Parts: sequence; structure tokens; C-alpha cells
Amino acid sequence: MNARSGLRLFAGFLALLSLSLIGASGASGAPAHVFLVCNSTGPTGCPSGHYRTIQSAVDAASTGDWILVWPGVYHEKGTAEAGVYVTKRSLHIRGMDRNAVVVDGTNTGAAQPCSSSPALQDLGGRNGIEVFKTSGVTVQNLTVCNYLSGPNGDGNEVWWNGGDGSGTIGLGSFGGSYLSTTSSFYLDSNSPMAMYGVFVSNSRGPGAITNSYASNMGDSDFYVGACPDCNTTLDHVHAQNSPLGYSGTNSGGHLVIKNSEWDRNRVGILPNSLNNDDAPPPQSGVCPGTTTQSCTFIQNNHVHHNNNPNVPGSGISATAPVGSGIEISGGSFDTIRNNKVDHQGAWGIVVHDYPDTETPPPVSNCEGGTQSGSVCLFNARGNVIASNSLSDNGFFGNPTNGDLANEPGQSDPRNCFYGNSDPAGLTSDPPNIEDPAVDGPPCDQPGTGDDGVLAGELVCASGLAGQCPIPGASYPQQTQVKMLALKPQHTMPNPCQGVPENPWCKSGQPVYPIP
Repeated sequence: MNARSGLRLFAGFLALLSLSLIGASGASGAPAHVFLVCNSTGPTGCPSGHYRTIQSAVDAASTGDWILVWPGVYHEKGTAEAGVYVTKRSLHIRGMDRNAVVVDGTNTGAAQPCSSSPALQDLGGRNGIEVFKTSGVTVQNLTVCNYLSGPNGDGNEVWWNGGDGSGTIGLGSFGGSYLSTTSSFYLDSNSPMAMYGVFVSNSRGPGAITNSYASNMGDSDFYVGACPDCNTTLDHVHAQNSPLGYSGTNSGGHLVIKNSEWDRNRVGILPNSLNNDDAPPPQSGVCPGTTTQSCTFIQNNHVHHNNNPNVPGSGISATAPVGSGIEISGGSFDTIRNNKVDHQGAWGIVVHDYPDTETPPPVSNCEGGTQSGSVCLFNARGNVIASNSLSDNGFFGNPTNGDLANEPGQSDPRNCFYGNSDPAGLTSDPPNIEDPAVDGPPCDQPGTGDDGVLAGELVCASGLAGQCPIPGASYPQQTQVKMLALKPQHTMPNPCQGVPENPWCKSGQPVYPIP
């Protein structure tokens, strides 16, 4: 990262910090008010004064206000779109305990929150907490579960929505921390399910998602998409038991995914280009104002054991190549460095072109790709894979499986591999991938890749081909979907920090013991 890029990201973080610690006055300069939410379902009842639903507090609040939520189970159904629907700038929604404040998409009647009972599910389709086209909103320190997809989509547990499907940016700064998002319900691939855990779309940032967990989604645990210059950071997040731990369709520019854990998914981390409603394509990490300099960094993550076909899933994400740790699908100019990638049955890190055959909406026109008939081909090029520590990868045993793989037969500039290591000896397809005559430095040269057998095996790993056409190749197939139980996660150390004085918080500390 150059000094200019670093300063820009630093400025973004300062802006985000000012939002989360706005303190005694709102964004307009008027004193910020604190709205207290408690519905008596927690173990000790309610402290003084409260609203009974989060949505009612949101409706009463103004720009810059705070909404604190006491431990309890909140079956929020505020609007037809979302359990909690936010359209006011710079609101701050914070639970007093991450594990005990549960925004639950199921209907009432269960003894425990987040019930898996089919009879208790809301099958009409609704998002959990949705922030719609409004900037400066933070959501912190709570759990959201079992908001399911419906006829019009939905099924996003926490969503900063800057204009999904519009092809334009409609959202600025945002922040999420100490969030847990999950679902306990899955019937089959054609039935309603939770689709995305933490979802950010059509945003220019600056934004950050930190210290958060997601699991059991039908698409991806964490998603950042439809933003050519996202100005977003994911830091210290954990993703499990979904088709994709991270998905980033047509996202790039200033984007950092770091210090996080990705395991038990089909694929751990997958930036991708698609000719769809997350317009405009492609996925590109190019710094704005440059042609080849990368500002998208996937670094210092632990990516492991993403070999799981038995995850919930629907649509194209459910066909992600099982056994891939980090996969770049038709993306360009991303930097993947200093990650630990291990116990991946197919490939530790794999880069490939993507031929998109879907019928695009009017908002997307194969920008950044090559149109040939009904196919929009996105070429993966200019990606740098450097200084990653790999081990115990490729144990599915197919010919191309191993630590590193590069499929594009032609890419200019090349997808460049150097400084990667495996204590047992680095394995790759093509062989000797870090050799300058293959795909090693210098990185400004055309690349080679393996668009023969490797391309076929990527199809096999997706399960799209039915019986794999590559002789002898074998990849795990789904037998029975298994949902992970949500374990307690680290809660915010002090939920009163930065909050104006109120009956629950005095001098920046909780007045009442938090159950």
C-alpha cells in the first residue's frame, strides 16, 4: 500500500471513529438523545424507562441519537422489508450484551430464541436489521437470527443497503461491530432460508465490520458488493458453515479483509465478477486513478478446512468449488499476502477466469468483461499472491490439487506468485508456479496458467457437471445439510463507552449489572 492509499484509509477510519463515539451531541450539533429499549423478556426484567421494540425507538429517534437495547429476545417485524428498518442518518443501535440481545426473525412461541421449528418460521421474506440509503449508522453488540428469504429476496440478517440492484452508490459511512448473525432453519434448497449474515452493498464508505461472527447462510457469511471503490475493512471476523465465508461481487478499490478466520465453508474467501444486478462489474482491486496499482488486500487471515459440501445453499453460490481456501473468480488486481492457508482439500489459493452465462438485468452490460454471444467472460489478471504460508492442502488428490493454482491460459498482466511457502514443499498447477518462466515475477509480464485440466476440475468441484468429466477426479458431494449451533461470542467490553449520559450509563459505565 502506498502512502496516499494509507492516508485515505486512515482518514476513513477517523471518520468512522467519530461516528461511533459521537457522544453528547448529534450530527446536527443538537444534543443527542438516548432511547432505551427493553421488553421484559430478559432474565431480570427492565431497568427504568424503555421502548418495547427496537423499531419504535428508531421511529422516535432523530439524526445522531442512540438506541440502547437491554438483554431480551426481540421478535422484530417493524416493516414488510425488515424487522428493524432504518432510514435516519447517524443513528447508533447498540445492544447491552452481544449474546443476550437477540433480534429473532421467528414468530413468538418458542422456549428458546432462534428456533429451528418449521412451524415458527416467518416464511414471507424479511431482512433483519436493514439500513436503507442512509449514512453514518452503526449497529453493534447484538445477535440477529432466522430472517429468511422470500418471493422478493430478503434473508439478510444485518444489511447496509445503498440501493441494491440500482447500479449506483447510495450509502456512505457505516459501522458494525460485535455482531453475531446466524440461522437455525434449513428445509431444502428451494425453501426460504437465511442468505447473508453481514451484507454491505452500493456503499462508498468509509466503513468497517469488526469483531463479528456469521454462520449457516445460504449464500455468504460476509458480503461486500456493488462498490468499485468500497473504502471498507473487515477485521477480526469469523465465518463458518456457508457456501462462501466472504463474497465480494464487483467490489474493489480500497478494500481490506484482514486478521480473520474462515473455516467449514465450501470456499473461504471469494472475490468475484458477475454480470448481474451488483453492477457495475468487474471485481477489481485497482486503486482509483491508476491502471494497475492494487488497493484491495486480503492479508493476515487464517483460512482452513473449507471442504464442506453439507452447508445450506441456493443459487450460484451453492456451486462454489468445494475445498478452496481463497478463490478469485474473474477478479483482477487483488493482493493476497501473508495469509495462513491450510487443510484445503482442493486448492489453498486458486485464481480463474469466469464465463458468466446468466441473463443480465438492464443495469449491467458486461463492463470489464468480453461479450461473446450469451457469455460475458471476466478474465482474472494482475492479481498478486505473495508470502502466504500454506500447508496440508490438496489432499482430495486430484491432479491439479495443491497449494496454489492459476487457470487463465492468457492474462496480461499475469497473476503473479512469489514468496509463498509450504514446509513440505510448495505444490502448484502449473508446476513451479513461482518460476519467472511460468507465473513468477516480474509481475508485469503476460501469464500462462492451466486452462485445460484445471478448468475442468473447477467445474467438477462445483458439482455442476454431475458426473465429473475429468477421468479419476473426485470431489465431495452434499449428503445432508448440517447447521452449526451458535456459541457465545465475545461481547463488547463496555457497552456504555461513548454513549451520552442516560439512566443506564453514568460516566461512561453501566449503572445496572447486565444479566
